[in-house]
Amino acid sequence: MAKRDYYETLGCDRGADETVLKTSYRKLAMKWHPDRNQGDAEAEIRFKEVNEAYEVLKDPQKRAAYDRFGHAAFENGGGGGPAGFGDVASTFADIFDDLFGGGMGRGRGGAGGGRGRGADLRYNMEITLEEAFSGKTAQIKIPTSVTCEACSGSGAKPGTQPKACRTCGGAGKIRHAQGFFTLERTCPTCQGRGSVIEDPCGACGGAGRVTRERTLSVQIPAGVEDGTRIRLGGEGEAGVRGGAAGDLYIFLSIEPHTFFQREGADLYCRVPISMVTAALGGQVEVPTIDGDKTKVKIPEGTQSQKRFRLSGKGMPILRTRSHGDMYVQVVVETPQKLTKRQRELLAEFDKESSGETHPESAGFFSKVKEFFQGAPGEGA
Repeated sequence: MAKRDYYETLGCDRGADETVLKTSYRKLAMKWHPDRNQGDAEAEIRFKEVNEAYEVLKDPQKRAAYDRFGHAAFENGGGGGPAGFGDVASTFADIFDDLFGGGMGRGRGGAGGGRGRGADLRYNMEITLEEAFSGKTAQIKIPTSVTCEACSGSGAKPGTQPKACRTCGGAGKIRHAQGFFTLERTCPTCQGRGSVIEDPCGACGGAGRVTRERTLSVQIPAGVEDGTRIRLGGEGEAGVRGGAAGDLYIFLSIEPHTFFQREGADLYCRVPISMVTAALGGQVEVPTIDGDKTKVKIPEGTQSQKRFRLSGKGMPILRTRSHGDMYVQVVVETPQKLTKRQRELLAEFDKESSGETHPESAGFFSKVKEFFQGAPGEGA
């Protein structure tokens, strides 16, 4: 007998997303569950079909193979195949987690002696562009949970030890048989830890950790960029009852600079120059990010917005010996608040000017004149 199409079995379209598949599966699995249909052979068959279909379609790789080859994708050892009872129990346990708040299924986290990993922490640090250039060692203070020294993180009063939970026998889970399923849920007494503290530590109240302010030394490497994240493993919150500590993540932001704008490893600096320097040429002295100065030669006839490249004067490239470049962009400044004599000199200069003196202006207005002379109706 030919198998039913998996999408038809779940009552979904082929383009259905994961949420739709899961919702449909949940309804059908509950509807055809053998415990709700005891003695009904057809219900048991339908239940197996629903589980088999969902087991394939919930897996992106299996689903892609099924969409392309159909049931033939799983024949002759093709991977996937009908879901056995173990797979059914595994899949159905996920649905029970959704329905009953994660209490059943495959014991998320396990007992593990109750040693829960500590939370990760975030610290925001602002540094200057100069500090990003040279790197630095920073001292930071963070309030965090640290292992209780009185009980060494066990949570029990000094001289005593946590005892195995009587409810679950130290497993942290309670098994529950339902039909041909064996389901597990977290032990409500010990909350999955597998142990209980009858005489808690007075210093930490049984938590195994206390809040303290710690001072840490952080190495900021040269060349870091805005948004760089630095991870300090094990410097987050202490774990519960001796569990592993979380990590500390330091997020860097770089303050705006007075002179420089940064793009990757390159720096840009905008420098105003006088009209005379632009016309006759000369030199300007500009600062560099390393705290030094350098001279930039301005050729005769330099136009505003001209950019000069200083090789290797930019930022370090992280974890290399290379540097970016520095670009100096000159802006020709128009004179203001002129004296009478200055006005006279500029007027004389203007009389002596020609198209060769201002080639760009002369070329532009020449094109404008040609444009209007060639326009329809001109000269009529």
